[in-house]
Amino acid sequence: MSPPTAPPVGFAHAEAEVNGVRLHYVVGGQGPAVVLVHGWPFSWIEWRPLLPLLAQEGFTVIAPDLRGSGDSGIPAGHWTKREEAEDLHQLLRHLGHERAFVVGTDIGTMTVHAWAQAYPHEVERLVLSEAFLPGYGLEDHMNPATGGSWHFGFHAQSDLAAMLTAGKEEPYLTGFWSMMTRGGVTAADRADLLRVYTRPDAMRGGFEHYATLVPDGRAARAGGRLTMPVLILNGEHGLPQNVLLDGARQAAADVRADIVPGAAHTFAADNPAWTADRLARFFTTTPAA
Repeated sequence: MSPPTAPPVGFAHAEAEVNGVRLHYVVGGQGPAVVLVHGWPFSWIEWRPLLPLLAQEGFTVIAPDLRGSGDSGIPAGHWTKREEAEDLHQLLRHLGHERAFVVGTDIGTMTVHAWAQAYPHEVERLVLSEAFLPGYGLEDHMNPATGGSWHFGFHAQSDLAAMLTAGKEEPYLTGFWSMMTRGGVTAADRADLLRVYTRPDAMRGGFEHYATLVPDGRAARAGGRLTMPVLILNGEHGLPQNVLLDGARQAAADVRADIVPGAAHTFAADNPAWTADRLARFFTTTPAA
């Protein structure tokens, strides 16, 4: 397999064995930790334009590839968002940080919500974006018979979905990327994403993020209400914000929201300067702005 795309100046590729899985991540900068958790069908590269801007704001920026995605290991079988959250918890401690500002998007939003529930004193402030929360609104959007999106059920059949998309990765994924970005995800980014999504078992690994959404929702409902400040972000041309915002207001006590101007689902790539400024203000302002 060809080497990964070089990270921005001041950042480096690295790997760690945590929770029984090999996690790849990109890290750079100095200061309090910020962890950026990607969605599907992406990897750390979804955050690439944002990384140096957050580092300039005075943060250590960590962008991991979730298990099953990017250049991280692909375990056999299914795994839950709570297991993905445990990976991130252990990675943070491996890197010597006890607390972090945490940002999730798409599938990553579901994972970081589970992380914040499991380790509320570790997640200092939380950003949820461009997703529906399991247990708090997602289930209403998983049934095509009632207007939900077809891909949730298809991807949840991870082995079948992987078999049916084998050899067709590029046309299948390109359809999603075309709907998700307004130019921030470049041709070079797509080439790197195809590099990782065409490695052995990689499509199944990505689909596994969908395989446990129903039990993920039950676990989220049982996991308790969050007390740390929460910011909801959506791109101006991304998913409608009301579903995530309504769910977050049930799931957390301190919630505010904003819209990333001119951006689509991949808001951090589409408008990185605005995103970096908004995140820095949320992380550093007391009370949180």
